Amino acid sequence: MLLPPAVPANLLRPWSWRRALLWGALTVLLLVAQTLLVALTLRYEAAREQEKVDQVAAEVAGRLKQIADRDLRGLQGLLWNDPSADPGPRWAQDSAELLRRTRPILRLEYRNAQRLITRSTDSPYVSPLYLQASREEMEIETQLACAAALRQGAQQFSRSYFIVLAGGEGLEVFDLCLPQLRNGQGPSFVVATLSLRYLLEEAVSEELARGAEFSFVESDGTRLARAGLTRGAGNYLAERLVDVSGLTLQLKVDSAAGRPQLIPNLTTALVLGLSLALFVLVFLLARDGRRRAFAEHALAEALAFRHAMENSLVTGLRARDMAGNITYVNPAFCAMVGFRAEDLLGQDSPPYWPPEFVEEYRHRHKDRKARWSAGEDPRQGFETVFMRRNSERFPVLIFEAPLLDAQGHQTGWMSAVLDVSDQRRVEELSRQQQDRLQATARLATVGEMASLLSHELNQPLAAIASYSAASLNLLTLEAHDAQTPELVRQAVSRIAEQAERAGRVIKSVHDFVRRRDQSRETIGVDQLFEAVLPLVRLQARKSGARIEVDLPRPAPRVRCDRTMVEQVLLNLTRNGIQAMDGEGPEATPLAQRVLVLRARQTEPGWVSIAVRDNGPGISPEVARQLYTPFFTTRAEGMGLGLSLCRTVIEQHGGALDFVNRADQNAGEPSGRGTEFRFTLATPPGSGSAPKPDGAESARPSSESESSEHEHQPKQRP
Repeated sequence: MLLPPAVPANLLRPWSWRRALLWGALTVLLLVAQTLLVALTLRYEAAREQEKVDQVAAEVAGRLKQIADRDLRGLQGLLWNDPSADPGPRWAQDSAELLRRTRPILRLEYRNAQRLITRSTDSPYVSPLYLQASREEMEIETQLACAAALRQGAQQFSRSYFIVLAGGEGLEVFDLCLPQLRNGQGPSFVVATLSLRYLLEEAVSEELARGAEFSFVESDGTRLARAGLTRGAGNYLAERLVDVSGLTLQLKVDSAAGRPQLIPNLTTALVLGLSLALFVLVFLLARDGRRRAFAEHALAEALAFRHAMENSLVTGLRARDMAGNITYVNPAFCAMVGFRAEDLLGQDSPPYWPPEFVEEYRHRHKDRKARWSAGEDPRQGFETVFMRRNSERFPVLIFEAPLLDAQGHQTGWMSAVLDVSDQRRVEELSRQQQDRLQATARLATVGEMASLLSHELNQPLAAIASYSAASLNLLTLEAHDAQTPELVRQAVSRIAEQAERAGRVIKSVHDFVRRRDQSRETIGVDQLFEAVLPLVRLQARKSGARIEVDLPRPAPRVRCDRTMVEQVLLNLTRNGIQAMDGEGPEATPLAQRVLVLRARQTEPGWVSIAVRDNGPGISPEVARQLYTPFFTTRAEGMGLGLSLCRTVIEQHGGALDFVNRADQNAGEPSGRGTEFRFTLATPPGSGSAPKPDGAESARPSSESESSEHEHQPKQRP
């Protein structure tokens, strides 16, 4: 029996999911426990480092306040010395002593009531401040601070500003303005310039400087001054606002310590070691189970793949055991016959067998088993009939092959079933359509033949009528003329020729409609012109046109169907004469009504024949539909002439085209007209080199027919 592939893969391996769930839960718990323990340890170490940085920041902030208070007290002592009452030696000595004791103060100034400097002393620890830039350029912040100090009656700090020293260094400094108010005298001021850098360095001890970087920063993070023997690592930061006697400074401490190591102490090392040992044991324990789970998973994947592949097929699949009972059908087979799988499994006479064929199908199954037992190959396709659930019979194509197990023993038969009812329906429809197309083609051929015959017989019949009328005129008007019998004989001869020509036209058109190979012959172009000139002259006399023939000597020879090419020449010449015989402003004057027949061998193996008129030409709108069947610009025309001409020339292997002489700029005096030209192949072995225009050509002949000879047939001179 076959294992039904429709069984879900998770039902084939129920224990693997439980094992995977247990092992996954154990692994997750171990990972969570270890991760939390290590994370807590690292967080504890980081918190300790952050606390150290906060303590250092608090300590430095406290020392900054102490230093600022000390310096402020020393500056207030200078207010008791008045340089305006005393030449100032005591103030100079006291200020110099204060600068030696207080390194952050870089300069002391004594200013009068107008805030002008009367005394100044520089610190001995740095070069004079205002060598690169004058003091007047740095007065703005100082003046603002002194004005505020005068209004409030207390010391005021200015905004910090940058000073460039003589050695190329620079310092960020600020001014402290202390007002001195005395009764009866104007106010005076003591201005002290302090360095942020030296103030910070004095507050940071050497031990603290080795462990962190200290700096004063602005609110946007811009660093004003820095102190410390190392650079901060950026991991542990502490910021604190320091109020120094009314001046608020933002202190930033950046520790040089890095992130805590993965194993910062022995406790974490022991935890990690035990966790790794546990992971190794879990891995060794799970490896053996993983191999078995992998084999089960591979089996489930193979079954799922086969199940998906069989369900996606549009071909019906059916499996039967050796007794003929159905063991498996795919969804495509169930959809084909209209029965559910439950209705078919285990059946030896399935319901899709037509009752009249049940015994025949059982016998065929036994015969197939016997041929397989005899060693013959039973793999062959055969067509039979199944029955749908609604009792509809439909043809199917079945391919069967033996079904083997893993040991190579046959366990049944596997069949691929194709529903060919649509194919048979399409074949029948195609056969019916083919019959209809053949009937339609025969009708179209008859219609085309009738149209071509009516179109092509107009010219020889018109010629016969013209010659007959001329003969009657000769017999009635010139009965006593000695030349009358001869002229009548010529006219009757022409009538016979045109009647024979009409017969050839019927035969050629009939052959043309049937698309058979035409009878080709080798003939000179002059003979083709000779055959059509009598008919061309008949129409030329009525319109007053002249015919000119331009042929080289000797005339080139071509291989063609003479009758069909003559029809092409007649159609082109007739169109040219009708184009010149118009009415209105586009009509060609009588003196310019010239139709030229020309032939040249343009290249080896090909002859070009042209028909040129002096008509108004062809407009672009007409040119786009010129060769369309049944398109015409004349009310009495049928629109088949040029279409027929093009088809005939293409059947001869040539090409038919036209040019407007006005667009061609051929140098013609009139600059009017159209030239139609086509090519014909020369007979094999006669390919001569093309000759330039006019070389060894006959002198063009010109014929103009007067009105007095209108009814008299004439031979071409």
